[in-house]
Order: sequence, then C-alpha cells, then structure tokens
Amino acid sequence: MTDDRRQRQLEALGPERARFRELIGKVGSGEHTSTGLSREEAREAMHLMLQGLASDAQLGAFLIAHRIRRPLPIELTGMLDSYRSHGPVLETPGRRALCFGVPYDGRSRTAPLLPLIALVLASAGLPVVLHGGQPMPVKFGITLAELFAALGIEWRGLSLAALQQRLTDHNLALSHQPDHFPAAERLLPARDEIGKRPPVASLELLWTPHRGDHLLVSGFVHPPTESRAWEALAAAGETDVLTVKGLEGSTDLPTSRAGITARLRQGREPERILVHPRDHGLHSDELPWSDLDTWRVQAGAALRGEGPLVNALLWNVGAYLWLSDQFSSLTEALAQASAFLAARSGERLRQLLSSSGTPQSPDP
Repeated sequence: MTDDRRQRQLEALGPERARFRELIGKVGSGEHTSTGLSREEAREAMHLMLQGLASDAQLGAFLIAHRIRRPLPIELTGMLDSYRSHGPVLETPGRRALCFGVPYDGRSRTAPLLPLIALVLASAGLPVVLHGGQPMPVKFGITLAELFAALGIEWRGLSLAALQQRLTDHNLALSHQPDHFPAAERLLPARDEIGKRPPVASLELLWTPHRGDHLLVSGFVHPPTESRAWEALAAAGETDVLTVKGLEGSTDLPTSRAGITARLRQGREPERILVHPRDHGLHSDELPWSDLDTWRVQAGAALRGEGPLVNALLWNVGAYLWLSDQFSSLTEALAQASAFLAARSGERLRQLLSSSGTPQSPDP
C-alpha cells in the first residue's frame, strides 16, 4: 500500500479511531512483536473507549487482544488512571473506609456473603464502599445490587448525591455502574460478544469510587492475577491493599479451607496472611447458591444470628475486623463479631436502609 493510500485511509477513520488503531497494534501484534502500552497509552486507550471514540469493531479487537496477551501491570495502572478521572467519587472525610472489589459478573456456585458482611461492618461504624453493575457477561451471575434488593435495600436509581448521603449517614454505599458510571456501560456489548472476561474485569477489582484514606480489598482467583494487582496498585499510589483468594474471585473468605490473603502496605513487601477457620471452630462446607428467594431467607436468618450462613458471616466479619486493624488479635475480633450478630446490629441497619425512602433519579 502506498503512503498516499494509507494516509487517505487514516483520514477516513478520523483522528481518534486512527490513534486507537495504533494502540490496538501495540497489544495485538503477537507474543514476540507486541510492545505493550505505556501507562499514558493505556490511560489514553481507556479514555477513547469510555468516551465512545473507538468503533465497536475496535473495542472488540482491543479487548480480546489484550485478554489473549494478558495486561501488563503498568497497563492496568494506566486504565485505572482513566477510571479514576471518569468515574464517580465518594468520600468519607476523616474516616477510613473499607473498599471491596469483586467480579461484576456475579456469583453462581456459592451463597454470597458480602452484602451481609457490609451491613454488619457498617453498623459497627466502619464505612464500607462497594461497586458493581447489572448482570454481566460472561457469567451473568447474581449481582450485589440484586442481593441488596432482595433484602429490601435498593441502590439502583439513586443519584450520586443520595448515595453519598447514605454513606455519610449510614456508613454504606454501593455505586451502581448504569447510574453512576454510564461511560463504562459502553463496553458491555463488546464484552458480551467476545465471550471472555477482558482486562476491564481485572480493572474492576482494583478500582474504587472512594477517594481518601481506605483499605482496598481486592478479590482474585489465580496467583498471577494477584501479583499483577500488587504491582499495578503500587504504581497507582494505593498505600494499603488486601488481596483475597475468595469464593469465585470475590472477597468472601471460605470456611472450607484456609483463607489466603496478602497485605500490601506502602514501602513494604507484600505480607502473606493465612487465616484458618478450623482454628476457631468455624470450619464448614460452603453453602451452595440455589436461588434468590432461598438466599433471602438464609441471609435474613444470618443477620439475626441464625441459620446455615451464620458461621460464615461470623468468620468473615471477625476476619475483616482484624485484617482492617480494628483489633490486635483475630480471637478478639471474632468475639466482637459474635456480639454484633447477637445484638442484630446488621439487621437493624438493613431495616433502616430498607425504609430510607424512594430512590431519586440518577444525576444527569
């Protein structure tokens, strides 16, 4: 192809799509010739996708090429930069938050615990910030928003101001992507059609809408994912991170085996922390996922200190109280978690949030 013809084709694409084509070339040229993206280029690529400046074909090409090659940690950092600049912002001035990052495509095998953990921790005065979306490819599992709604707590349709008010008043917020980060919704058709989790799915485990002092808790499945997360988050300036090999990639600690976690603090090497439910009389098989109606009954009982989920809830609340430096020993933290469940503090917060009024229209 002559230089003139190539120039005419680039001009026909337009400057943004022509630039995005160059970025696709850097991640999709093969194992031996792919150069990868710098932090700035990865931020630029994500910006072009979020702003709708790349074509549908380009979106799919970029996401699947990046998936096949696997993202470099610095690329995840650049993408995280873009999410931070385009996404919603929640704050807890003067208070340290717990921010959880779990897969957006939900759960399908084991009964989820995070909504219950969040309610109990928030009732204890710890700000908890979550984020998620609608049922998403490739799993289309049950989502955080659906689980909370089953408990009578609706996060969908809230304005960002109303979400911030709930966080301020009740120590709990769930940022819902369709309402609070619609730019990221542009990626959903391509995510569905490529049929695999793209690097954006890894990004969602690392990003939080919270700004300020927090402990970022990020779920993972495979060890390489964890090490990439450490490097990407360190470069992004996250100073306190807890990675968790939880159930189905979530941050729910298992009761059937040791919980594998690691703490990453600024200026230190990652510290591997294993927590053993058997040592505290809480070893049990994981409760399988059945359906939303069954889970609603199980979850309600657990918040009242009863039923088949209660031991797993006790284990997780106690572990997170300890892992977030609220107590000097796990034994003390579990005793306090037991007291919270006995007092039904999480159930009282559930009742309060479920009667807190009709959601407002999303911010324009």
